[in-house]
Amino acid sequence: MSTPLHRMAALGAALMIGTGGLAACGNDSNSNTPSGGGSSDTAGISAACKLDNPPTSAASAPPTGGTPGNASGKVGVILPDTTSSTRYTLYDKPLLQKALSDAGIQPDIQNAGGSTSKFAAIAQSMIGEGVKVLIIDSIDAPSGAGVEQAAEAAGVKVIDYDRVNLGGTAGYYVSFDNEDVGKLQAQTLVDCLDAQGVTNPNIIMMDGGTDVDNNAVLFAKGAHEVLDPLEADGKLKIVSESTVKGWKVENAAPTFTQALTAAGGQVDGVVAANDDIANAVIGVLKGSGLNGHVVVTGQDSGVEGLQNIITGQQSMTVFKNVTLEATAAAQLAIALIQGTDPAQAGLTLSPFADPQAAGHNLQALLLPAQVITQANVTDVIDAGALTAADICQGIETDCTALGIS
Repeated sequence: MSTPLHRMAALGAALMIGTGGLAACGNDSNSNTPSGGGSSDTAGISAACKLDNPPTSAASAPPTGGTPGNASGKVGVILPDTTSSTRYTLYDKPLLQKALSDAGIQPDIQNAGGSTSKFAAIAQSMIGEGVKVLIIDSIDAPSGAGVEQAAEAAGVKVIDYDRVNLGGTAGYYVSFDNEDVGKLQAQTLVDCLDAQGVTNPNIIMMDGGTDVDNNAVLFAKGAHEVLDPLEADGKLKIVSESTVKGWKVENAAPTFTQALTAAGGQVDGVVAANDDIANAVIGVLKGSGLNGHVVVTGQDSGVEGLQNIITGQQSMTVFKNVTLEATAAAQLAIALIQGTDPAQAGLTLSPFADPQAAGHNLQALLLPAQVITQANVTDVIDAGALTAADICQGIETDCTALGIS
């Protein structure tokens, strides 16, 4: 999904939704901008982006307070796959394992490997083994809803983790504010282009698996809330929007190639739903001679995404501090096992209406996310998500240039 290069001479305040002052968003040595709109000259635009005051999350503050104390029992956790995002193996599993184990809970954490039948089989096995709570991050809503029905019949409480199962029966939902994530992606893209003086840019949207995942729908919805008013004012143009079906990374490059070809091989900015899609986009841009000259968004703050940011190939990512999410889910599971009020664990829950099931209101905890650009990669390190050694392996010179060590 890419679009012709144009320059924004003066988006000004219209593009500065919720942001402060900007530093140079590019470090390309050739910073001359092409004259007039619609130029295909990429020399003056750089994917490298630094923002003094990046957009901030509108979500509420993360939960405070300690755990509700030790509890006994078994909690089952089912994660969806190892391919749609690297976060499930890097972050979620070890964090949930530790948070539950530290409270005396026996965790059973398994990954369905992208198979809905395996997901259902794991759930049946866990229910049969007597888990008191299931924490599930489903592959798709229908299969997740089926698991929830089986759990409800067995008296097992369910927490929808990271993504909600529309049409399901879960009582609880712990995630980040996913619509807000899309807003952060789109606003940062706009701010980076604005800081480089790009006028009337053409934007390609590479949505995640909207065919299987409500989170992807919310990411796209949030992005449109930022981009659509600007398009209506003639300040940018969304030239195409495609879905990477099933969040399958192997679908990303062919999908983007088709969009880039339709755009005449020209693009200013790509709203890529996560870092894996962004990396596929970057690969196509390399083959087209555009790598490093197109503003590209991402999400998840994994090693590959952060390396692409450090080396100036990706403009931003969204850091969802999974420590917050895993801790909140574990605290909620412990409270449910104890039969105590989740508020005692510092958890403030609010109603979340299921649009596909009238009367199904989950109790939700939605967490804030953070924009990461070249200016604040160390925030991911400071949060303990990754180490500098993890991130800088093989790109030590680039890290040194940004003061990352």
